[in-house]
Amino acid sequence: MKIVDIAIIGGGPAGLAAAVAAREEGVQNILIIERDNELGGILNQCIHNGFGLHTFKEELTGPEYAGRYIEKVKEMEIPYLLHTIVIDIADNKVITVMNKEQGMFQIEAKAVILAMGCRERSRGALNIPGYRPAGIYSSGTAQRYVNMEGRMPGRKVVILGSGDIGLIMARRMTLEGAEVKVVAELMPYSGGLKRNIVQCLDDFGIPLKLSHTVVDIKGKKRVEGVTLAKVDENRRPIPGTEEFYECDTLLLSCGLIPENEISSQMGVELNPVTSGPVVNESLETNVEGVFACGNVLHVHDLVDYVSEEAKKAGENAAAYVQGSLKENRRQIPLKGENGVRYTVPCSIDVGRMEEKQVVRFRVGNVYKDKYLCIYYNDECISRKKKRVMAPGEMEQVILLKSKLEEHGDLERITIRLEEA
Repeated sequence: MKIVDIAIIGGGPAGLAAAVAAREEGVQNILIIERDNELGGILNQCIHNGFGLHTFKEELTGPEYAGRYIEKVKEMEIPYLLHTIVIDIADNKVITVMNKEQGMFQIEAKAVILAMGCRERSRGALNIPGYRPAGIYSSGTAQRYVNMEGRMPGRKVVILGSGDIGLIMARRMTLEGAEVKVVAELMPYSGGLKRNIVQCLDDFGIPLKLSHTVVDIKGKKRVEGVTLAKVDENRRPIPGTEEFYECDTLLLSCGLIPENEISSQMGVELNPVTSGPVVNESLETNVEGVFACGNVLHVHDLVDYVSEEAKKAGENAAAYVQGSLKENRRQIPLKGENGVRYTVPCSIDVGRMEEKQVVRFRVGNVYKDKYLCIYYNDECISRKKKRVMAPGEMEQVILLKSKLEEHGDLERITIRLEEA
């Protein structure tokens, strides 16, 4: 059995940043386990720019951003396994893996960092009626075909869902000569960043139909067209609002789900809202010595935030291995209310936290001119007016250790929206 100090599951942006941070903290025996044939994760197929403005203070493409961290990993001689699937992680942190060179074997780790990323919601989870013809892809699959394999999924395209990948693929398919007829979104608001709506749809004259969904797919061997219909407040199609679009391709961009099957099998508690692990201020899960970061924890907007979060996970995992992570004494619950769907972290130990604690969250609807309030017990200690908040944009607040220490009897921290 191979023994390591820190095993990192996933060689994407989160895993790479965590590995670099842990090595910088002095941990030598680190292993990255990646199932793909190269490091970099999803960034390898994200050839558009817009990455790295926070981390590197310059605009990079996805492969360029990943390349910066891959270079660091190689310079630091951090070992990694490619083509290697994690089958199981026991609660004693023994990892069972398999690859074609070594077969099935086990790795014993003192600490584990979960950095598996997320996957797209499939057609089977969307309950779209109709046959199952060729020409239906998730947006991420189409992105890989076009950007990495040089293959066009189709020429006349309808996109269901306005997540960021779907918006970016509307532009990408247009630039490659396809006709993107419409982007339909079930919700009354977009699930993507505002800048992507402007740059990927508005700039190319691609219509966005909110409160619409696919109610039928025509075609048996290949998609011949799809029927869209408007939905009511209960997201049910309204009879008489159907519109038919002739197309040969349907791309699905209907949300991302953290890859947490292995996490739940090893006893990690999952947040029912994010489907990611419940973590404290150190990004440690309820299983001691197991940390989580990146999109496996909750779906991020910017990869820069993933790297920032992963750096913290790597540092804390290193401290755990070295015995310098402070003892977990009293966790104060941190929760969202009245429009705030969840918070990361879910609890805070004031004695273990740094001077500044970033708390990230998403809201459940589009809100305008609301106050974003922070409560210590029943006392409002912060009240900030926000002009617009939307589910597609991640929000954050910063908690100060010095302020928390002033409230010695603190039992709960609440972040909520209130009327202006």
